[in-house]
Parts: sequence; structure tokens; C-alpha cells
Amino acid sequence: MVHDPQESDAAFGGSHAGRHTASVGAEEAGLRLDVFWARRLPQFSRARIARSIEAGGARLDGRPRKASFRVAAGALAELEVVPEAAGPQPESVPLSILYEDEALAVVDKPPGMVVHPAKGHWSGTLASALQGHFDRLSTAGGVSRPGIVHRLDRDTSGVIAVAKTDAAHEALARQFQERAVQKTYLAIVCGAPDRDRDRIVQSIGPHPHHRERKAIRDDHPESREAETFYEVLERYPGFALVQAEPKTGRTHQIRLHLMHAGFPVLCDRLYGGRAELTLGDVRAMRRQPQLAAGRGDSELLLNRQALHAHRLRVTHPFSGAPLEFVSPLPADLQGLLEVLRTL
Repeated sequence: MVHDPQESDAAFGGSHAGRHTASVGAEEAGLRLDVFWARRLPQFSRARIARSIEAGGARLDGRPRKASFRVAAGALAELEVVPEAAGPQPESVPLSILYEDEALAVVDKPPGMVVHPAKGHWSGTLASALQGHFDRLSTAGGVSRPGIVHRLDRDTSGVIAVAKTDAAHEALARQFQERAVQKTYLAIVCGAPDRDRDRIVQSIGPHPHHRERKAIRDDHPESREAETFYEVLERYPGFALVQAEPKTGRTHQIRLHLMHAGFPVLCDRLYGGRAELTLGDVRAMRRQPQLAAGRGDSELLLNRQALHAHRLRVTHPFSGAPLEFVSPLPADLQGLLEVLRTL
């Protein structure tokens, strides 16, 4: 491999942030840009390299490039590595622990809790709660994501696995990447699915207009295949309880796939068309003008997306034993189902 004379010494063992340059070798041609830099700068975590590229710090022959861009032999690559962000501060936040041993822990995440610090959510996160609860957590995901192997959306409740060591983290992450993990979600949806069960196979990519949303599209270089199996567990007038099993792990996958199929997750602010549900809303949708005894139409039934990570099956990262963790429906979703069943 021929190295560019401008390459910084940091590219071969340093650990500081700053500008790094390298000439792409013939054997590296065709690699994704993020993979290229992960190999060249092993002293930095993949998460930090990804953040650096996302922040606009990557160039090839002077032109800005994204992480998925394929490098060509002889190209001059530049990367401005961002400073390592300060990690989440430990906080005394109650946690519901479903399982714990020396390698991992499994938490029942409540709705409304952000998994790791982000703009507008610097405290009260699951990461801060984990820091305050456990003496040791993995660092493989970066300093801002201690122990975090996978994530759930803020308003999605349920099972989430946490790694205590880097070895456990890598083993669990590999299971997710190889689709060896079985995830089962429960969702209350708006509308009536016309089938009792089906498989949705639709590629997911960036939304053309809304940064926070994803879209069904196969015409974009960043689109990725996505597959979800669903089954209707219960039907009610205007609503249904659905079990969904994602075979891939794309951002917003279940929410987007169910919306695309015609029955969005109830109270999904991005894809469902409404942010909350009252008793009056249910009655109007069912064309029941009379009030229920002792209850007013303004009674709030739900104000977060009705999606719950119900079951997670993984293999123990050290013993290889199969593990299964189950979180029952939380009170708000259970209460809504009781209304739908009896109203």
C-alpha cells in the first residue's frame, strides 16, 4: 500500500481528533467510505467515524462525500474527526430490569424515554439511567451510548438489551447485523387490515422532503431492503391489535410498513395522522354519539404511538444459551384495549 506523504501520524496509532488524509490503495478500491476510514483509523470507534462523516468532515479529492460512497484507487481521502463528545451524566432514574448477569442486562423501557442523548434531550435518557444504575457498561458504541446495542424510538416502550462489556457488545451487535435476533412488537393500529397475516417487503430510504421521516422508496442510493411479518391478533370496529416481527432493523420500519399497508400505528405523530386519541374520537370513528356512562368524550386515552417491543430473543454472548425476554403491555396501551373491547 502506498501512503500519501501528507498522511498524519494519527492515522497510524494516534487517538486525537483532527484532520487525517490518506491515499486510497488499489486493494481498498470499492470500499464504502466509512469502512475505509474504520480500517485506516482503528483507534477511533466506528460510531465516532460515522459521526465525523455525518458532520460533513469527509472529502474525496476535495469533494464532500457520504458514508456510503465507494472509494476509488488513488483518490485522496480526507477526514476531520470530531472531538469525542462528553458522555451522559449518571442520573438516578428508576429502571425496570428484566434480566442481568455479568455480560448483559435487559431493561423494560417506558414510553417517552429517549435512549441516548441528542439535541433537545440531554438528560433523563436511558443512557443516563444506565450510567446511574450499573457499575460497568460497554464503550463499543461510543462515549455517548454506554451499553447501548440497539435502540427504540422515544415513544416506543418495551424490551431493550444492554451490554456490560465490549466483548458482549460486539457479540450482540453481530447477532443484530446477521438477523439472528427475533423481535416481536405489539401495535394498536387505526383501520382494518384486510388480511389476517402478511409479509411486507418494501425498501426504506430518506424522505425526499422531511428530515425526521423515512419513506418507502427503492430509487435512492441510501435505500435499504426491509421486511416485516405481521399478524392480526384482535379486531375492533375501526382498530386492530397487530403483532409485528421485523426481519430487518431499519429506522421506523414497523411504523412505516404498517402505514404503507393502510393501517398506521395509532397516535404516530410522523406517520399516523394524529398525535392523541380521546374517547370522543373513538365514538366518532364508530359513529356512536351517545356518551359512555360516567365518562366524557374529552377523556384522553392515548398520547403516544401505540407500539410496544413485546419480546426479544437473543443468544447469550458468552454461553451461547438461547434467551427470551418479555415485557407485558404497559398500562396506557392495556387501558386503551379495554376501552376498544367494551365500548
